[in-house]
Amino acid sequence: MNSHLQLNDKDLETHFSECTLDPGLFVHEAHLRLAWIHVIKYGSEKAAKNLCEQIARFDQTFGNGTKFNTTVTIASVKVIEHFVQKSVSDSFTDFMNEFPHLRTNFKDLLAFHYGINIFTDEKAKNTYLEPDLMPFE
Repeated sequence: MNSHLQLNDKDLETHFSECTLDPGLFVHEAHLRLAWIHVIKYGSEKAAKNLCEQIARFDQTFGNGTKFNTTVTIASVKVIEHFVQKSVSDSFTDFMNEFPHLRTNFKDLLAFHYGINIFTDEKAKNTYLEPDLMPFE
């Protein structure tokens, strides 16, 4: 298997949560897809909680536990929730076609909300930082 898109939503969610997903498949788009699945299925608050726990565990299992970032994960859920509310798509592929900038300009989207680089800030990695430029709505 060479893409997360070869799995259906349920299998992706299960394999990721059980840390049986090939770590090479956990690319940016797979991260967005998991956020999309969880937002639709559980709502944003539960999605953020689930993904923080699961991504941290995945990082511990397949990495050295230093890549997980609390702020990036929660902010990603908030961004996906925003676009889900505007979406007419009923599949992730259609959702990405509807909002291609999520795939190509995601860091720029987050930069509208944060004056600091949340990808490298140690505090942002360990605790959720509220946006300091523009709140998520």
